[in-house]
Amino acid sequence: MSAVVETTPKALKPPVDPASLTHQQLLEGDFWRRIPAYRDVDEATFLDHHWQAKNTITRVDKLLAAIQGLVPQSFIDDAASGFDTAPMAVRVSPYLLSLIDWNDPYADPLRIQFIPMRSRMLPDHPKVGFDSLAEQADAPVPGLTHRYRDKALFLAIDTCPVYCRFCTRSYAVGPDTFVEKVNLKPKKDRWEQIFAYIASRPELEDIVVSGGDSYQLRAEWIREIGDRLLNLPNIRRIRFASKGLAVMPQKVLTDDDWFRAVVDTAALGRRLHKQVAFHTHFNHPNEISSITQRALNRLFEEGVVVRNQAVLLRDVNDREETMALLVKRLGHVNVQPYYVYVHDLVKGVEDLRTTVQRALDIEKYVRGSTAGFNTPTFVVDAPGGGGKRNAHSFEHYDRKTGISVYTAPSVKPGRFFCYFDPIDQLPPEGQARWADPAEHEKMLAEAVTAAGG
Repeated sequence: MSAVVETTPKALKPPVDPASLTHQQLLEGDFWRRIPAYRDVDEATFLDHHWQAKNTITRVDKLLAAIQGLVPQSFIDDAASGFDTAPMAVRVSPYLLSLIDWNDPYADPLRIQFIPMRSRMLPDHPKVGFDSLAEQADAPVPGLTHRYRDKALFLAIDTCPVYCRFCTRSYAVGPDTFVEKVNLKPKKDRWEQIFAYIASRPELEDIVVSGGDSYQLRAEWIREIGDRLLNLPNIRRIRFASKGLAVMPQKVLTDDDWFRAVVDTAALGRRLHKQVAFHTHFNHPNEISSITQRALNRLFEEGVVVRNQAVLLRDVNDREETMALLVKRLGHVNVQPYYVYVHDLVKGVEDLRTTVQRALDIEKYVRGSTAGFNTPTFVVDAPGGGGKRNAHSFEHYDRKTGISVYTAPSVKPGRFFCYFDPIDQLPPEGQARWADPAEHEKMLAEAVTAAGG
């Protein structure tokens, strides 16, 4: 008697309910009409990049007027006071404003990133300073940071489609606030110095074009930078860095000249067997809407590679489930999660920083939730110019004082670089030591010695 062969595969795991796949559920419809100022705006107008740019709010009084009636006067007063002490100027697009949940603005993760509230501000860490990453110290010519042997950062422009509170380059980006900014305007003579330097360094193969934001570069500037760099024999890779897709995807949909310049530059790279990619910056899954997907689909259809670099932000994406949803949603819209930065030491935004330990816990949770190539690396950009280090690669980490120590043997050998967790997140013992200025250098010396220095 022959054995019966079972042909039905044995299910090791039951199928999930499709409704549980929340990373696929994107905000749709005319959601912008929830804002009184945009109640009568039709879809064609809202998708017009000219309309978005023209109606982008750059004055505090206009921003607060746009949300009048949505929030109590106490919120208006709190935000106005917050802008008075913020190192970044205000710049908020209608699209971004319409994504914020104005029923609970204090807790909304997008509001937290772009609209400072005086009531939530904390004192800066004693080790915070402008240009904490020492980008200017590694600049052989104005606007070019050459830190890594084969890679350089080309700061082509000093404006962005919106201004993030937590910007690492608040020393240069946007108009002067109470801070007098370094001048990185898009001037051709400054660019010529940069092109000449890059051409003179055969070890340079990889250029990140940023600013500011490459979204703000005119179409002819995109072509000029792309053509000049790709036709240098030493250059193998270009990355255009931008926050734009997260805050104004309409530009990709309706600014055909700019879009074609990006696409043609990527195509030129392929013909020359060189890589051209677009690096963007989503921090929360709520930033990815159906409009975002339409813009990303347009880039995907033209073969433009898009990668994401996020920043770990307190009360924005510092919960395991939130970061996992962001990573999955990015993969769903064909964006490769690349980095998650532990928040840099930036003035005026201590309330947004969290600890290295938080990054370690979240990375452990996220890893295994999706494919490895769609899993970001969590990094600390070492203060003082050590460059990006895997968050878990510290030589020493004291959770009581919040000091983590990194080395960068391929960048600046023989040196130790210290990152500092926010003081209010430390145990009482650590907070007490930071409250005493006489303890600061002692803690630093202890940490470096423990790291082998």
